Amino acid sequence: MHKITLIPGDGIGPEISEAMRRVVDSTGIKINWEVQHAGADVMSEYGTPLPDHVLESIRKNKIAIKGPITTPVGSGFRSVNVALRKELDLYACLRPCFSLKGVKSRYSDIDLVIVRENTEDLYAGNERMIDDDTAESIKRITRKASERIANFAFKYAIAENRKKVTAVHKANIMKCSDGLFLESARNVAKNYPQIEFEDRIVDNMCMQLVQYPEKYDVMVLPNLYGDIVSDLCAGLIGGLGIAPGANIGDEIALFEPTHGSAPRYAGQNKVNPTALILSSVLMLKHIGEKEAAEKVLNATAAVVEEGINVTYDLGGNAGTSQMADAIIEKIQNLG
Repeated sequence: MHKITLIPGDGIGPEISEAMRRVVDSTGIKINWEVQHAGADVMSEYGTPLPDHVLESIRKNKIAIKGPITTPVGSGFRSVNVALRKELDLYACLRPCFSLKGVKSRYSDIDLVIVRENTEDLYAGNERMIDDDTAESIKRITRKASERIANFAFKYAIAENRKKVTAVHKANIMKCSDGLFLESARNVAKNYPQIEFEDRIVDNMCMQLVQYPEKYDVMVLPNLYGDIVSDLCAGLIGGLGIAPGANIGDEIALFEPTHGSAPRYAGQNKVNPTALILSSVLMLKHIGEKEAAEKVLNATAAVVEEGINVTYDLGGNAGTSQMADAIIEKIQNLG
């Protein structure tokens, strides 16, 4: 019996979380879902979008999966996602991007992995107003965090039988901060001679990914670049609606879709649950349930390829729950 913290989130989060839970449960593995609530919907009750008992649940269970949570733009509380990564030391953001047949895209054979450093860089939020007309953000890069994320990328490449790791940076301009990140990645690469290593400047990397995505495999990036490039790679496969994600530390792992909470669609049973369902595939692999992970992945891919019982963004007319029903039926047929 696995005990897993489930944070439904807000906006469309509860709907896609319920779809994901039903799909995972249909594999037959035993999970005790410990449901915890966070985000804008709990602010009035707890005075914070991330109550202490939510963190306590994740620390106890070691594994969590969450729906998207709304982050106000320009004001209000800082991102719950960022807070979770910081509080739980989830230093590695893992975002695989792979093509699914049946999804409209200019590309048909994308298979890329983003490994994003999660704890520092500009996302640390070390910023201030110098005066009424001047804002300052401090970019912090450390050798410890850079080496840690580089090691994660190489170990992931070996575990998943990948061939190459590309470090992405802007060390030609930011010679201290990005220079340290690149130096750290190069030093770590020496310990993994079986994996090809290269580096790319981030703006060139974006162009290369659009022109020659087949040349790349695993990419390791500082926090901000990782966020931007992961969305670019999601665009290559058809959008954020099919892009899974994970945040992993030495002891705790939290899985979530790459997309946001889309509050205007909340409660309409129309949003695509694929990204969260594919995030559950990463979770199942992480907890050692590889057979269940394969079932969920294959069933989801089959439903998407058929293009009938899928949501509007995938070309169908099904609702969130109906798409989950179709995936569950496929899983049951797989035995």
